[in-house]
Amino acid sequence: MDNLRLAIMCGGLLGVLHGVAHSAPMVPNFTRGVVTSDTQTTTSVVETIHAVEYTTGTAYTVTGTNITMPVSPGPDATYTITTPGAPFQFSETYLGPGIAQETWIERTTTIDSTTSSLSVFTQ
Repeated sequence: MDNLRLAIMCGGLLGVLHGVAHSAPMVPNFTRGVVTSDTQTTTSVVETIHAVEYTTGTAYTVTGTNITMPVSPGPDATYTITTPGAPFQFSETYLGPGIAQETWIERTTTIDSTTSSLSVFTQ
């Protein structure tokens, strides 16, 4: 403990003997200047889109020419050619419940940007 007191007293004595610190004003020695800065940034955005379309009911479509349609058209109905031997066309579509369409999109977007700045200063 005596060493600590001795060190504090010596430090105080040296401070008194040294005197007061003086500072001198600092004046910049330049008259003008230019600073330029370029910043380049690259950003990548990765997207995955998964879209699923569902049907919850049923859809039945039938069309044709030279076809005799029954009173109640449906998947189990009987269709006949009206004039045998003549041209005809027949189309039947049935869509039940479930997934109607599924789409996957995967894309990456890259964005490059450059920012330039110029600072001019004078004294």
